[in-house]
Amino acid sequence: SRRRSMVHASPMRALVPARSCVQMGLSRNMASHAAALALSSLLAVSSVAPMHQVLADGGTEKFKFPPIDNSKKGRCTFTSSAMGQANAARDSLYDLRECKMAGSDASTFDISGALMEKGDFSNSNFRETQLSKVYAPNTKFDGADFTNGVVDRAYFNGASFKGAMFNNAVLSGTTFENADLTDTDWSDAYIGQFDQKKLCKNPTLQGQNPKTGNPTRESAGCSP
Repeated sequence: SRRRSMVHASPMRALVPARSCVQMGLSRNMASHAAALALSSLLAVSSVAPMHQVLADGGTEKFKFPPIDNSKKGRCTFTSSAMGQANAARDSLYDLRECKMAGSDASTFDISGALMEKGDFSNSNFRETQLSKVYAPNTKFDGADFTNGVVDRAYFNGASFKGAMFNNAVLSGTTFENADLTDTDWSDAYIGQFDQKKLCKNPTLQGQNPKTGNPTRESAGCSP
């Protein structure tokens, strides 16, 4: 196996404390800004506890994101964060929920903190992309390319990654619980030992990547 153990993917800066967005009288922009900060702090707890435990405590259930603003022009477009940080801090909520963006190109972008729930990003290019603390349950990433990307503390519960590639990517504190990992390729990816153990328990981690031909379980450093 060519797996390498990893302690930290990159140095992390201190987070801004979360603020409640349920205060009466907040404007839409203020609520969006508060929601972005709250999401950053909520997902940041995963640095000291597994993501699924954080979400199971009711925090996400009690926290309500603003409704999707389908009237916002260009909402379903990849834009790189101008913050230059890996803590998902943004001036406003980066909302890609339910966006149909199959085949899109986000290579080299920093899309940290994006809400991607129930979107379709199949066959998209995420090469060298920073995806810190993205929230993407039940999202489609079939055939997507995450080569050389940084996937840090992301939440992919129930997402589909059939045929996706994570070659030489850095993955830390990310949950793939209930995700479909059939035919994925993890060759030369940097995965922490604890994260790798959880990854190997996923029953869909099998098959062979159709583009690289690499066997899925072997590429992830998991026993047959």
